[in-house]
Amino acid sequence: MLKKTRFLFLLCATFFIVKAQETIPFRITKHNNIIVKVLVNDKDSLDLMFQIAMEDASISPERTRRADHILFKDEISDGNIIKIGNKKYENIRFFDNELTGHEADGKIGTGIFKGKAFKIDYDNNRFVIYDKMPDLKDYQSIPLFSENGQFYIVADNMIDGEQKEVYFLLQSGYSGGVVYSNEFADGKTLDTKLKITGEKIMKNSAGQSVTTKQGILPFMRVGNFVLKDVTAGFFVGDIKTQKRNYFGADLLKRFNWIFEADRNTVYIKPGKYFYEPYYKIN
Repeated sequence: MLKKTRFLFLLCATFFIVKAQETIPFRITKHNNIIVKVLVNDKDSLDLMFQIAMEDASISPERTRRADHILFKDEISDGNIIKIGNKKYENIRFFDNELTGHEADGKIGTGIFKGKAFKIDYDNNRFVIYDKMPDLKDYQSIPLFSENGQFYIVADNMIDGEQKEVYFLLQSGYSGGVVYSNEFADGKTLDTKLKITGEKIMKNSAGQSVTTKQGILPFMRVGNFVLKDVTAGFFVGDIKTQKRNYFGADLLKRFNWIFEADRNTVYIKPGKYFYEPYYKIN
């Protein structure tokens, strides 16, 4: 009888653990972006790119799928319902006319994880949402800094033999590695201190030239994990538009991430993409 009771207890405990978490499948594009399939207002089936640097959702003017049942006023739509698999999320705000990544009709942010711990599981192509923190064996904790729904981490950058501490915005919409802000890059002559691999000149809306360069950062340390030969971009010339340092999708996918519910700490562990070749910016 005692053994039977123990068996039932363990069975119930196991059932509780399974029920205490939810999973959301996703796919990763060749541009390192995460795509989630959603149904909006029971009518519009959309592929949305997960953007960790925002809380709400948005629709792109370049989408390939119709979104006729998201009603906008002054480019904002409140009170929407989205379904991902069997899970329903209510009161989702959409913004209109925001550009997104390849293969996506718009973006979905971290608001669907509000108040919960969640994991970006790149190894198994899924998000996991927890009621309680999971086993953190083999994970390392690093401080997470939040501002206006955006997340920042600190990483050490080795530039010309000097170690420089940099605050990076986690930016899953940028396919590459690092992008340095104007504030960080100015005065550091990165075009002479990094191995330069490419240059791109674009025109802004006023017809002015905006120049970016791509280089190789020899070492970057995130917590105790070291990434080598990281792709790093920065702006040069008189016109510069980069206000923040980016930790892009090519670096994000090299780890599995578990975010605490209070968003003060994130736990990272190298995943199956850790040693993959770096994404090349065209």
